Amino acid sequence: MSELTPLAVAALGLLEERPMHPYEMYQVLMQRSEDRLLKVRPGSLYHAVDRLARGGHVRATGTEREGNRPERTTYEITDAGSVALQARLSAMLGEYVNEYPVFPLAIGESHNLAPDAVATLLEARLAGLRQELADYHVGRQTVTAKGLPEAYWLDIDYKITLLQTEIEWHQATIARLQSGDLTWNPEHTKESNRP
Repeated sequence: MSELTPLAVAALGLLEERPMHPYEMYQVLMQRSEDRLLKVRPGSLYHAVDRLARGGHVRATGTEREGNRPERTTYEITDAGSVALQARLSAMLGEYVNEYPVFPLAIGESHNLAPDAVATLLEARLAGLRQELADYHVGRQTVTAKGLPEAYWLDIDYKITLLQTEIEWHQATIARLQSGDLTWNPEHTKESNRP
């Protein structure tokens, strides 16, 4: 099997906890708000589990049917799956990878817009960042209140730190754009700015 995808890593992580069927995995991921970290869709999760089974990382332990619902196959992680999970997590944690997010490209090319337009757009983005930060603070309060060990929600503190830094950068950049302190493309500082 090729490198484990983020969804495969999440599935194996769940199966390290206990055997589950893919729909149950989906429900647990959604209940834990894991969709804030990776794209989770039932169909793609079923496909990921199927690939893990073909690769020998998980095995079926049984099939059950409830009422008129389709059959559900329960899976457990294999020793090979545990080894693959540990290896992939080690690589993900220890190796820096440029993930090519779109925002740095957009900000790098923002000189093609008028500075007041960029300030307005950054203000809109800033509102979204503040909302996301507030959501993460609520998430931290929730898991803390449940007594969940911090190791299970370390990603929340990481995201809070990143969001706080990003908010500070946005605020400072908006202020510099609005004050005229930020040197800008002269073509876009004229009265006749293009839309």
